[in-house]
Amino acid sequence: MDLHHVTAFLAVAEELHFGRAAARLHIAQPPLSRTVQQLERHLGAPLFDRTTRRVSLTPQGEALVPAAYDIVRAFDAAERAVAYAGEGAVGTVSIGFAGPSSHPLISALAQRVRQDQPGIELALSSTTYGSEAIGQLADGTLDMAIVRWDATPPGMCSRVVRVDHFVIVVPESHPLAGRESVGMEELVDESWVFLEAATGSSLRDTAMRKAEQAGFTPRIVQQGPDTWTLMALVAAGVGLTLTVDTAFRNVITTGLSVIPLEGGREEALARLIWRTETTPAVDRVLELSEIALPTPEGYAGL
Repeated sequence: MDLHHVTAFLAVAEELHFGRAAARLHIAQPPLSRTVQQLERHLGAPLFDRTTRRVSLTPQGEALVPAAYDIVRAFDAAERAVAYAGEGAVGTVSIGFAGPSSHPLISALAQRVRQDQPGIELALSSTTYGSEAIGQLADGTLDMAIVRWDATPPGMCSRVVRVDHFVIVVPESHPLAGRESVGMEELVDESWVFLEAATGSSLRDTAMRKAEQAGFTPRIVQQGPDTWTLMALVAAGVGLTLTVDTAFRNVITTGLSVIPLEGGREEALARLIWRTETTPAVDRVLELSEIALPTPEGYAGL
């Protein structure tokens, strides 16, 4: 049994008519009939009930259909793999990211890779925050990462893929709810909820730095493992938190109020970062990222 036997069988199984199946395959009907008969002899079972008026699948034929589709798909996948390997565009590329603000970026990149280079598999790590991601890039655990980072780490390459802005999230019942903006110095007596220090979150570091610049140390009353947990804690009135505007757009907002942080709309740069030493598959994903995640105007080279 080879591929042309399977293709012939599927054509007849789908059409349930030898004449239409032959026309679809661009061959005459007698050679198609012989090919199906050869397959039946090989398998030792009839695959079709044939009468002068109709063609139908036998139980054995019905059982063969799913396996036949698998054979065709496997053959197609093998052809693609060989073609992509010839271009260097096959393999696995590991990408780290974290938080709801990264999800639209990852979705756009994954869609583009799947569309243009199905021979490349993306291995996604969805709980990899700033400093942890940089460390995993350095030790080779990750090939690239999307993180919020001020500058390109030593020995790596990066480009800006989105510009975010800092906001303060408070319960909707908070006295500050509804304000057009708030200064960090106004939050000196507030309770705070932050991501756990072990996550290596750059947002936590930013909040601590901004509080220090405002002359106080945040009173941390609760920590959480991810942004969704933090938002639930804020909505419950446990404390407030600092995040970016895009993060808030991708989580449940019930019970929350978002206030832009004063300070000239300071920018938080989301970067795609990768090691200088790459593979052909990584190079191809980087090329596609230029299409899926273009650098915002005015931020090239930063």
